[in-house]
Order: sequence, then structure tokens, then C-alpha cells
Amino acid sequence: MEYIVFFAAFGCFVIFVYVQGKLYERRYRRWFTEKVRGSFGKLSEKTVKIERFVRIPTFFWKHPQEGQIDDITWNDLDMDEVFRRMDYTYSSTGQEYLYYLLRTPNTEEGELEYLDKVVDYYMEHEKERVEIQLLMNDLGSTGKYSLYDYLDNMDSIGDCSNKKEILVNCLYIAFGLCLLFATELGIIGLIGTMVYQIISYTGIKKHIDPYLTSIGYILRLMYISGRVKQTGLAACPELVKNIDKAKLELARGSVGSSFMMYNSKQEAAKGSPLDVLIDYVKMIFHIDIIIFNRTIKNIRRHVNKIDALCIYMGFLDAAISIGMFRASLENGYCKPEFAEGDMKMTMLYHPLLEHPVKNSLSTGKSVLLTGSNASGKSTFLRSVALAALMGETVCTVCAGSYRAPFFRLYSSMSLRDSIEGGDSYYMAEIKAIKRILDGKKRGERILCFLDEVLRGTNTVERISASSQILKSMAEGNIICFAATHDIELTELLKDYYDNYHFDEEVAEGDVSFSYLLKEGKATTRNAIKLLQIMGYEQEIIGKANAQAEYFTTKGIWKLT
Repeated sequence: MEYIVFFAAFGCFVIFVYVQGKLYERRYRRWFTEKVRGSFGKLSEKTVKIERFVRIPTFFWKHPQEGQIDDITWNDLDMDEVFRRMDYTYSSTGQEYLYYLLRTPNTEEGELEYLDKVVDYYMEHEKERVEIQLLMNDLGSTGKYSLYDYLDNMDSIGDCSNKKEILVNCLYIAFGLCLLFATELGIIGLIGTMVYQIISYTGIKKHIDPYLTSIGYILRLMYISGRVKQTGLAACPELVKNIDKAKLELARGSVGSSFMMYNSKQEAAKGSPLDVLIDYVKMIFHIDIIIFNRTIKNIRRHVNKIDALCIYMGFLDAAISIGMFRASLENGYCKPEFAEGDMKMTMLYHPLLEHPVKNSLSTGKSVLLTGSNASGKSTFLRSVALAALMGETVCTVCAGSYRAPFFRLYSSMSLRDSIEGGDSYYMAEIKAIKRILDGKKRGERILCFLDEVLRGTNTVERISASSQILKSMAEGNIICFAATHDIELTELLKDYYDNYHFDEEVAEGDVSFSYLLKEGKATTRNAIKLLQIMGYEQEIIGKANAQAEYFTTKGIWKLT
């Protein structure tokens, strides 16, 4: 009789824990819903650990496409920071797909129009947006690695058999029956089996734990994609059929995977009573190990279906993230217009600046920028480059309007010496520029950005070589935006480049900048003025000014 009471009490405890877990989950989802609704139109508060951040490009690396943004251009434009600013995703799949989108410009409007339609729909329909975001949050993270890191190493696991796990679990049945006629033996047997399972679980789990993470994520991917399909996907109904096709083969062998679904929550929801109970069930019965062994073979055969589900779910999460980004742009945004002819942009600004100065430009040829240090040349180059890149990737431009043809984008702006590669700054620069000229030879329509061309060499050779390079980059199917301190280039290249400049004002021992783009070449210099403001000796200042004036009028350097 006491055993019946014991098991009844234990059953009541399990039910109590289950109910508490469900209530905990309901409270969490209510909190999360309010959080998501409140975050619309605000800056993202998301933080990503560095070990995870370095794996975000994995989907991009696994899906190479013609015309993708190379590492030099990505780094020149500080695109890691732009990506962080735009990242409102709730799943690893969405995060990696958003990164992929930003590095994969389109060359025709069809795909951009489709993306824009989906983004607009979820911006305008809060209920549906929050519903998808809740599901993406349930899909969650793969940890510090990408799912593709695990998929690449599936073969290294070897054969996975459940014979041992099933045999040991059968002992529970045997010892459970013993309770009816040999109570002590049954109790000792059950406890002994549990202890053995818990101890052995630790060893097995240590070997396959990274892969358990991936299998759990794949099972959640299948489960969540089905839930997403049930929402109707009014913005992209064709995804319903695509999801079904991808799931058809994967669904085999996934029965019983609900135990894995309890790993779906984000960190804020973990640690509920139900989670703790499920963890003990896994340890005692090796449930997740059995599911792992049963599904690993099926997954190996259908990696392409997993990839397809990642694309569909990643696209949805990334599209909503783009909409959240748009809503957070207090300085406004526009959708790009792609057409042959001049480049035209109004009220252009850089998305990472809190209080940007907006500029407008219309040109049918290359542009040469001059101006003093810190006057805004490099920021303007990056603003134009980002407008083109974001227009061709996420159909969102930080400007009042943007009109231009489709381009292949390159830059050479923020290079460094390479100690590992043995390249000096100059060697790194000429290699970076060479890749642009090679693209021109291949007939690509190019938009490129150069900051201080050949700054790594002497004045005479810099001006002579850079003038010829820039001349070549202004001819043919290419538009070049270049910034320089070499005023001589404005005269040498006046037939090939439109001249624009940024200037400054010096007053009361201080230098101020308007950051406004102006037509023509720069007529002021501030390097020597800055020496004076910083308190250099007057003798140095006076002689430096005299030398500069002498060279300007005579064309000859003379040390005074």
C-alpha cells in the first residue's frame, strides 16, 4: 500500500512540476511579447559574444555567389558594425542569413521587390510580426558555432547504434515488474540502473554534445517551420509549399523529438521547473541520445533539405529584422530606384552616426574629393558606398532618395600592413587596387571607392601613378569616388572627375567643420593651423607657412 501512496505522490509531484513549467513558459512568452512590441522603432539592444560573432559568416561562406562583397570592401565600410546595428534577429539562422544578405548584392530588381514586399508586410502587421518573432525565439541559437560547422563534421561521429540504450532501458521494465514480487530487488535494481544511466550519460554526452546541439536545432527547425507554416505566411505564401517539400524527407525518423524541443527557449526562459524535470528524464532514459542516434543517419542523407529550411526560416527572420531596422532610423530612409543614367542621391547620411550631416549629389561621372583632415571626406565615401550596397542588398538606403544603376562594388580605403603576409602598406594597397582594375577588364559595371590613393609611397611617384590609375578608373563602365590630399590631382583629372570638397573654419584658436559637400576643389589647408592650435613653436609655424607659400607660387621646394 505504501508503494501505491509513494507512486501516487510522485505522480502528483510530476504533474505539479509540469503545470508550474507551463505557467512559467506562459509568463515568459507574455513578457517576451511585450518586449518585442516595445522594441519596434528603437535601437537594438542585442549583444553577441565574440566567439559567436566570428561564426556568423558561416552561412555566407557556404553559399558563394558571383558579385558578393569581398573582405576588403566589407572591412573598409565597417560592415561588422553596420550589421550589428541592423541585427534584430532572434535565431542563429536568421542572424547568419542577414549577414549573407548584406554581402550578396542583387543585379536585378525582382528579388529586391520580393524582399521589400515581405519587409513592408511585417512592418505593417504587428500581430503577425510578433507571432513570427516568438517562433524564431523558440528556434533560438546554435550556441557559439554555426549549424554548418556541425553538418560538415557529421561523418566523424561514426556509426550510432541504440542497442545498448534500449537494452538498459528494458531493465527499468524488468525491475519495475520485480516490485510486484521482490520489492527490495526491484528498488535496488531501479536505483542502480538510474545511477548507471546518469554516470554513463555524462561520458556519452561529452563525446556527442556539440552534435546534440545541432540535432536539437535541426529538430526545432523542422518543428518551428511547421508552426510558421500554420501562420499562413500571407506575405510569402509560396514558402508554405517550399517548407513542406523540405520537410518531407526529414520528417522520417523525427517522431519523439518533442523532448528536444525543450531546449528551444532563449536564456531568459531556461531553468524553469519543467526544464529541470526534462533534463533528469534525459539523463535517466538517455532520451536525447536515442533520438540523436535514430536521426543522425537520416540527416546525413538530407543535408540539402536542412539547408533549404535554413534559407526559408533565415529569410523570414532577416526580413523582419530589416523592418525593425527601418523603423529605428530616426533620420529616415528611402527605397532605392534602379535605372540607367546619373547617380542621384539626396539627404544622404551614414547610419552609424547619431546626429549626421546630410548631403546630396547628382553626377554622371567619377568624383574627386579634396579637403583638410577630419573634414568629412572618408565618411562621405562610406555613406555613398553604403547607400549603393544597402540598396542592392536590403532595399533600404539611408537617404531621402537614391537613384542609380546596379553596380559591382569595390573599395580600397582602410588597408593595413600585413605582418603575416609580409606585405607593406603600399603592397597591400596596389593589390587591392589591382583587383578593381581586373574587374574592369572582365567587363563588370563597377562603383569603387578609394581613399588617399597610393599614400604609402613618395610624393612624385604617388601623384604620377595615382593620376594614371584614377584616369583609368574614370574610363569605361566604371564610376570612381576618390578622396585625396593631393590638390595637383584636381587639375590633372579635371576632364575625368567632378571636383567636390569639404572645408573648415578656424576661429579663436579652434577648427570647426560643417561636413557639407561643396562643388569645386578645396582652397584651404589646415595641417599647419592645427600645429599652431596644438601649441607648436611659432618659429616652426612661420617657416612652414613660408615654405608652403613659396612652393605654391614657384613650384619648387626650398628649406628656409
